[in-house]
Amino acid sequence: MTELNITPVEGLKKFFGFNQFRGQQEKIISNVIEGKDTFVIMPTGGGKSLCYQLPALMCEGTAIVVSPLIALMKNQVDAIRGFATDDSVAHFLNSSLNKGEMQRVKSDVQAGKTKLLYVAPESLNKEENIAFFKGVKISFFAIDEAHCISEWGHDFRPEYRKLRPMITAIGTVPIIALTATATPKVQLDIQKNLGMTDATLFKDSFNRDNLFYEVRPKKDVVKEIVRFIRKFPGKSGIVYCLSRKKVEELAESLQVNGINALPYHAGMDANMRGKHQDAFLMEDCEVIVATIAFGMGIDKPDVRFVIHHDIPKSLESYYQETGRAGRDGGEGVCLSFYAYKDIEKLEKFLHGKPVAEMEVGKQLLQEIVSYAETSMCRRKYILHYFGEQFNEEGCNAMCDNCKNPKEKIDGTDFVSTLLRVVESVNEKHKSPYICNLLIGNKTTDIQTYKGDENPYFGQGAEKDDKFWNAVIRQSVLHGLLDKEIESYGTLKITEKGHAFFSDPFPIELLKENDFSSADEDDVIVNQPKSGVADEKLVVLLNDLKKKVAKAKNIPPYAVFSEMSIQEMAFQYPITIDELTKISGVGQGKAMKFGKQFVELIKKYVDENGIERPDDLVVKSIVNKSGLKVHIIQNIDRKIPLEDIARAKQVEPRDILDEIDRIVASGTKMNIDYYLDELLDEDSVEEIFDYFMEAETPDLKEAYEEFEGDYSEEEILMVRIKFLSEVAN
Repeated sequence: MTELNITPVEGLKKFFGFNQFRGQQEKIISNVIEGKDTFVIMPTGGGKSLCYQLPALMCEGTAIVVSPLIALMKNQVDAIRGFATDDSVAHFLNSSLNKGEMQRVKSDVQAGKTKLLYVAPESLNKEENIAFFKGVKISFFAIDEAHCISEWGHDFRPEYRKLRPMITAIGTVPIIALTATATPKVQLDIQKNLGMTDATLFKDSFNRDNLFYEVRPKKDVVKEIVRFIRKFPGKSGIVYCLSRKKVEELAESLQVNGINALPYHAGMDANMRGKHQDAFLMEDCEVIVATIAFGMGIDKPDVRFVIHHDIPKSLESYYQETGRAGRDGGEGVCLSFYAYKDIEKLEKFLHGKPVAEMEVGKQLLQEIVSYAETSMCRRKYILHYFGEQFNEEGCNAMCDNCKNPKEKIDGTDFVSTLLRVVESVNEKHKSPYICNLLIGNKTTDIQTYKGDENPYFGQGAEKDDKFWNAVIRQSVLHGLLDKEIESYGTLKITEKGHAFFSDPFPIELLKENDFSSADEDDVIVNQPKSGVADEKLVVLLNDLKKKVAKAKNIPPYAVFSEMSIQEMAFQYPITIDELTKISGVGQGKAMKFGKQFVELIKKYVDENGIERPDDLVVKSIVNKSGLKVHIIQNIDRKIPLEDIARAKQVEPRDILDEIDRIVASGTKMNIDYYLDELLDEDSVEEIFDYFMEAETPDLKEAYEEFEGDYSEEEILMVRIKFLSEVAN
């Protein structure tokens, strides 16, 4: 099949400049070159792309690569072109191209210049494209992210189900399917659907031994995330959220706390998304806050942490997203926040869907719940889910449960009771039914199937359903029970479980993690309700504020607001860095005025033996509208305020109020381009001078002072200019 008389190793050196393959790459590539169907299951960062890129470059014709995301296609095409002298070696064909660009792509393919052509499944489905592909030499089809074919996969796409008929319509050519996440069920689904049950299977271990897994209760989550990221100064990380709104809010919260973060989600303008992605790849931005739209196929090897603000919809999603950390083999920390309320929200989204889809969704959610709540080795749990056996000793304390092991209890009797119950219902029910039967809970299901007449009904009532769920989870991991996937999680007793009946052996169970304190409270207040500012220090700070204001010839409120002074007298910041964490104090303001204030506070703390709080309270965003980044970027581009407001579907006054808040917290903004069109120079100067002399920046007082000569909005705009130029 190869048109080059060279070996895969020689091809690797010729095209990519590497001397040796990783893992099973060489065997996979040889299999593709020999024209055989190939199925590759390889963890994120394992080098899947090379498995089809190198054969494509070595074989006669064009390889068609089916890929689910336009951003992913562009990323892959750019990467291949980086190794070649001619850009026509790789193209993508999708809806983002205009007619002229599409024609150029097709011309390059027909001329034999293009070795890799990335297409979306929707593009492949078009009759004109199928007709075109029939007329060109195709080396093979590569189905990337093949889990999208399966309804049990974490990113199911109906269009992927139609791939086999489309490929058959084009012609008989070999197929290579690739995925980073495939349970045994998903694997079988992919092979059946693509008609490649006889394909050679290459499966690497899913263990990523450099990744540390941790799950925390979802409490004060923004504060926890800010604290966590500050432990990784200058390092790259991704924070995943389930909703676009949360992405915007969290990105803004990180920004106001001095973290170089940008948002990324499908609702953003495509150019802005691309700009933010490039900023992350080029290290102009350290942290991306994103929905799952971000990261697929992004080849950044040095992501040092992946945080899940919200627990994902499935363990496959979790594995793939955490797999973006530490792809270079270096440090990779995977932190997730869990509250059962999030699961309940996700369950609501399943309502109204077809029964089969709803059952699949619920089963996937229960697996992620089990993972989050388990006290067993998290690595063992993940690998067991993907059909891989693992001894937890090999974890080397690289998960929170192994690092801080929970107390063990003798579980022999509990497991024995559980297995008897499963047997008594003829292995026809799932975990919730078994738990309710054990604790004696007369649910509708229990009554329907006469569980309340079962001799074991209520025999486990001394424990709650969480305990029995834990026993079920750990019995599955011990190999005594199995969850039958086809029936959405029905519990079956394994051979080992039956052997336990006849010859019981001691089993230790771990006490489960307690997530009962978890909630969704994302509201970070600027100081605890019980906290009281040190009034003696407030007096000293206000005196200093007046002194600094007099020396700078500006009003005292332009130095620090009263709220900032109150918080300083509660938090006792003694360095400039700590001062920037006080509400209303940005970097510029801290550098401009802060030195004397932190010196005064340090002296006061030392002289009075003050015990400072362990850490500074994280700054909250005043307005959670997600407008801040949008406004700053558009002001820099000198976009009229009306246009900025229209883009966000709000009133121009809302935009002005948000700019006012941004400036009040210490950020410098220049709206002269807009102000100059509304007011002449003398009017601006008159209002500016008023604020220079005023005792308070109060807008109402200023309006009354000018007796209606200027509107509130005009006065507000000049106040923004004044604070930006004088105070920031």
